[in-house]
Amino acid sequence: MGILVGKDTRLVVQGITGREGSSHARQMLDYGTPLVAGVTPGRGGSTFEGKVPVFDSVAEAVEKEGVNTSIIYVPPPFAGDAIVESAAAGIALVICITEGVPVLDTSRAIKYINEKGGTRLIGPNCPGVMTPGEAKVGIMPASIFQRGNVGVVSRSGTLTYEVVDLVTKAGLGVSTCVGIGGDPIIGTTFVDILKMFADDEQTEAVLMIGEIGGTDEETAAAYIKAEFKKPIFGFISGRSAPPGKRMGHAGAIISGTMGTPEAKMAAFKDAGVPVADTLADMVQLAKNR
Repeated sequence: MGILVGKDTRLVVQGITGREGSSHARQMLDYGTPLVAGVTPGRGGSTFEGKVPVFDSVAEAVEKEGVNTSIIYVPPPFAGDAIVESAAAGIALVICITEGVPVLDTSRAIKYINEKGGTRLIGPNCPGVMTPGEAKVGIMPASIFQRGNVGVVSRSGTLTYEVVDLVTKAGLGVSTCVGIGGDPIIGTTFVDILKMFADDEQTEAVLMIGEIGGTDEETAAAYIKAEFKKPIFGFISGRSAPPGKRMGHAGAIISGTMGTPEAKMAAFKDAGVPVADTLADMVQLAKNR
């Protein structure tokens, strides 16, 4: 089964004729992702790779191709509007890859989504979602994935790729891998994804990669302690960052005593979640469960 994306996905790429959009659209097509439409204003009536129709708006793509998922590869100044456009058109799942989206734009887009309802946003500043053997919706390298029963959720794109490669080399496989994004404000949290994994029959264990900054990991730990029953193993990146210094993502900055690695480690320990010192150790914990 997996979560969020799969064989029922009908994908539209916003910004399909741009450099990044076209490059990753080709990779998604090559993987077999059900990519059925693209959107670039002013390019409606053309096709991508001679087979994917391009429309001027997401609403047209919904009407003519029945798309239910959108992935956004548009420049940061326009990404907030692109999110709103997809939500307004009734898209159920919107994945925003774009990095550097103004925080105010993201806030406005999420406010619109919350008020309208019916849309889930992943990101911004995320690597996307991958259900091996069914759909690759994002920028994750397909070659490192194999199908299995380990769910992966992470704030870091690069560490996501590293841990998935380790999972595969350990003889395990992934049910679904979700990069939630590293910005201070994102559309979907660790808890949101963990609830989906809890209900997914294919997912038997979960690897969760957090990082310093914010309190999303502490919130997730409280949920895990209260409700999550499947085996889960954690890793916190940025533990060597000097206090008050941002490390990596825009959201990876400590404010006072909130978001410190010590606070996150303590929250996981209280929830009974083993926290590994390295990604390889975390994968080994999952293998030995």
